[in-house]
Amino acid sequence: MTATTTTAAPPLRLGSLEVATPVVLAPMAGITNAAFRRLCAEQGAGLYVCEMTTSRGLVERDETTLRMLFFDERETVRSVQLYGTDPVYVARATQILCEEYGVAHVDLNFGCPVPKVTRKGGGGALPWKRTLLGQILRGAVAAAEPYGVPVTMKTRKGLDDDHLTYLDAGRIAEESGCAAIALHGRTVAQAYSGAADWTAIGALVDHVSIPVLGNGDIWEAADAVRMVEQTGAAGVVVGRGCLGRPWLFRDLADAFAGAPSRALPTLGEVRAMMRRHAELLCHHLGEERGCKEFRKHVSWYLKGFAAGGELRRALALVERLDQLDALLAQLDDDEPFPVAELGTPRGRQGSPRSRVVLPEGWLDDTDGTRPDGGPVVREDAGEATGG
Repeated sequence: MTATTTTAAPPLRLGSLEVATPVVLAPMAGITNAAFRRLCAEQGAGLYVCEMTTSRGLVERDETTLRMLFFDERETVRSVQLYGTDPVYVARATQILCEEYGVAHVDLNFGCPVPKVTRKGGGGALPWKRTLLGQILRGAVAAAEPYGVPVTMKTRKGLDDDHLTYLDAGRIAEESGCAAIALHGRTVAQAYSGAADWTAIGALVDHVSIPVLGNGDIWEAADAVRMVEQTGAAGVVVGRGCLGRPWLFRDLADAFAGAPSRALPTLGEVRAMMRRHAELLCHHLGEERGCKEFRKHVSWYLKGFAAGGELRRALALVERLDQLDALLAQLDDDEPFPVAELGTPRGRQGSPRSRVVLPEGWLDDTDGTRPDGGPVVREDAGEATGG
């Protein structure tokens, strides 16, 4: 059973947008497409963010980027995360999202730890350049303001323990008019290894007056409640904890509403969730591609269950829904949920990095702009990754 709060938590307010349950689905590349967002939304209230898109790719109408901006017919509150390093591109992309896609929320990614992003000064590397960060945030906020759309940002503690940026980033976000800031309690060097530092989240809460959202090591609903209680955060951002467990959003909604915990799902209930996920993927992508996309989720759904290796391999090669149905029928519907899996990490973890890959001379100053006022790094249209 999952622990809950005794009293209901207030809704999350992001400018004019109110989120009934203070929970945000973190954008994850190749995961948080329209099908997964709808699946999670069917479980509980919250804000469900589209896969991260690049600002330059959107401005230049890159086909791959535009395909990512696909929303389910029931997705009335559209939320998108943008990646960018150039204030002009980010502002224009924000305007396009508001004007042409009817988004209700724009989040800016300054937390991605992937080397191919940080070596170009993007993601978690960019907050080191305080002047450039402020330019990007002010441009996005100004572009979204005529549409009444709140802009938020997500970041990490810093590059490493010797180069922390989160308190300055919070101050700049507040001064720039951001509606909130989300903090992943790890550095870029940590990537997804080790433990998230929730004390940093609490320090940021004390440092700014805008809402702070906490991110990192939320594996169960009780973790989210504990984070909010310990840090004073206005809400939480959930990423890897929901992989193969979309019902986590049901548990989160119950916990923040002060409702009693529900029983853990049996394998039969997990099987039904797997089938629903595949169905939604096929609805949006077509049966062939939808089934291929579903394959990556099989191991997460079955983590800890006794399903045999041969069945798992067959599920990971599924090509049609009728084939999937036949394979799922072989699962033992009465098998209880593996309680040993509760509270354990899911998805990528890896090891900390000995150094963060950065552009040459990146640490020499905290400005990030050329004498003419333009950014020192070039916007890349080809990046598409989560953070």
